Amino acid sequence: MSFQTSALLLSWAAILLLSLVVAGLVRQVHALGQGAAGARPRALGPPPGSRAPAFDRLGPGLLLFLDRDCGVCAEVLEAVEGPVTAVFSGPAPDGAPAGALAHEADGLFADYRVPATPFAVIVDAGGRVRAAEPVGSPEALRELTDPRVDLEGTR
Repeated sequence: MSFQTSALLLSWAAILLLSLVVAGLVRQVHALGQGAAGARPRALGPPPGSRAPAFDRLGPGLLLFLDRDCGVCAEVLEAVEGPVTAVFSGPAPDGAPAGALAHEADGLFADYRVPATPFAVIVDAGGRVRAAEPVGSPEALRELTDPRVDLEGTR
């Protein structure tokens, strides 16, 4: 077999292998775009109107789920105007703002279905959740706690 014939056979074999790899990648991208079959997105926090877990211990108001190593969490906590109950995933950091009641998580992150920090939950005086969502900035927290915004998000 000549050198040219060998090179041609190797070229075609390489082209065939590359086409199989590309086909596999296209299939994976398509599967990722469709999501897992039958999978529903995980709910973030308790649904509005449901009973607030550990209400007897935490009480009504703004609950902030934080992590002491999260830089955005510190900014969000400093932006709070008024009383807040801060729930930390570990020990509370030194220098928490005045008016912030600090609790260690002991299962509260799971009870409130908190996917990441910072996460805010507003609980009314009757122990019902009014809103629960991630707050990635002080502005997002201010928007969530704006008294002019009702449950449907209209002003």
